[in-house]
Amino acid sequence: MRILGTIPHPLLKITIFRMENRVSIKFENAGYEQTFKLGTDERYQTLEAIQQWVDEKLLADVLDQMSAMHQSRLAADQRAFPTQEQAEAFEEII
Repeated sequence: MRILGTIPHPLLKITIFRMENRVSIKFENAGYEQTFKLGTDERYQTLEAIQQWVDEKLLADVLDQMSAMHQSRLAADQRAFPTQEQAEAFEEII
């Protein structure tokens, strides 16, 4: 796998990879990542075509999904590791 290029963005690291003829695009922030595997479709074989594909709407969707991923993580943390206050919220039954 080699890096075909990057796309500058103020909040995300966007890296375009190529392995054989398959292309994938990875979007990363501090704690989460999303990868689109675009396959071998000829439309995605140039850096310019991929830069065109990564439009403002896609970037907004990626950021929304990362926000949802963060909320899912916080909720899972609370379920798995409740705070002492939450644990004591119910009276102990003997």
